Amino acid sequence: MFATDLDGTLLRSDRTVSARTAEAMANAQAAGIEVVWATARARHSVHELAQSCGFRGKAVCANGAVLLDLADGTPEIIDTVSIDSGAAMAAMAQIRTLIPGVVFANVGATRFVAEPAYAALCTFTDHHRHPHEMEVSEVLPTGLESMVKIVARHPELPGAQLYRTAAAVGVTGVELTHSGAAYMEMAAESVSKASALERLCAIPGIDRSQVAAAGDAINDVAMLTWAGTALVPANAAPEVLALADRVLPSNDEDGVAAYLEELVRDSAA
Repeated sequence: MFATDLDGTLLRSDRTVSARTAEAMANAQAAGIEVVWATARARHSVHELAQSCGFRGKAVCANGAVLLDLADGTPEIIDTVSIDSGAAMAAMAQIRTLIPGVVFANVGATRFVAEPAYAALCTFTDHHRHPHEMEVSEVLPTGLESMVKIVARHPELPGAQLYRTAAAVGVTGVELTHSGAAYMEMAAESVSKASALERLCAIPGIDRSQVAAAGDAINDVAMLTWAGTALVPANAAPEVLALADRVLPSNDEDGVAAYLEELVRDSAA
């Protein structure tokens, strides 16, 4: 199995999948390598990307809380791990006290509900949806059918600072992470890209030693340390580069494609 983050790793800086990368993924899958996307992105965004490049594999979404199968071109949800509503309420209350002015959105497997002040801070690229189309509510949690992620942001503080502040205190009941975006993210306790890959590997009986994973950000750390081989693009954060078994060319140099091309050549030798 080869698992790859999207933004900053597989995708170029313009957030597209290059033709070379699309071909490399298809050739790897044809050679018997299961290619899995592992991302913080939501179902709708992953579906749009898959349609743009013809990807037909499985995807880990919401930092491990949602598993998708894109085999027939549509995003079939095959598994979700929800955040307990009590844990969500407690974590949000703790963070509001810790960081005054913070605002939240709750993410379900198919819905996104934001506080009005959260939506007011957003641009399209934050969540790949237009802010004026966001569902808003003055009261969170909202009783989503399956709350898989909480996102928190602040009008003045960057997402990385929110994450460092909350992680230093030890917010309980949720798994904190940060993907390099303007917000901090929370999933159910112990949920990560690594836990999702472990669930996927259990189906065909793939051992973690047979998994190579590529990523560039804090939310990739669990996956990189769990996988048998940790691959990190040259553009990654310094603390992530330190985990690399191998440093790949940057995302804008199609580093993931170069690695997959090498795997396919080796498998044919």
